[in-house]
Amino acid sequence: MKPSEKLTAYIEAEIIPRYEAFDPAHRTDHVRTVIGQSLALARHYDVDTEMVYAIAAYHDTGLAYGRERHHIHSGEILLADTFMQRLFSREQLAVMRDAIEDHRASSDHAPRTIYGRIVAEADRCMEPETVIRRTIQYGLAHYPALDQTGQFERCMAHLQKKYAEGGYLRLWIPESENARKQAELRSLIRDSARLRETFDRIYRQECTG
Repeated sequence: MKPSEKLTAYIEAEIIPRYEAFDPAHRTDHVRTVIGQSLALARHYDVDTEMVYAIAAYHDTGLAYGRERHHIHSGEILLADTFMQRLFSREQLAVMRDAIEDHRASSDHAPRTIYGRIVAEADRCMEPETVIRRTIQYGLAHYPALDQTGQFERCMAHLQKKYAEGGYLRLWIPESENARKQAELRSLIRDSARLRETFDRIYRQECTG
């Protein structure tokens, strides 16, 4: 079942445009991807499609207040939205807030509900070149003083900490293709020459527009 026209019209007009103000790795293409993947994963479970859709749409809205606590602020934005208060019950909103808070890859606990697992999994972009591109975009936006070598070193450190064997990112939904893509990404991380070639190519693209 698709989300209602009433909800999608509101999300399209009032929520998705907020992502245009965020860094290049978290703009409208990102939220639309997370929404699409969340709805695809939701088909495997007995869940409320409208709740899944709204959770995915709001999951990064808190970036307007900074990255460190964006998952908390995103949940607060959802709860404070009077449109959402009219559409969902207090109990539903509480579940949705928890799911939004739990989506962050560096969270110190597993998602508390299936809704949290769905959006967390959907938010795990594991396509190797997309991961590298988003890492470069974030580095250019937040560490502009770094030269190409510095950006590569920052990229390497991030990939090792988050995506390599022993990294903190966890996968939650077996129906997702993320496990296969994770294996591809880890293979690339281990191949230093291929990783550097991929980084340099994407870095030039990002710097030249």
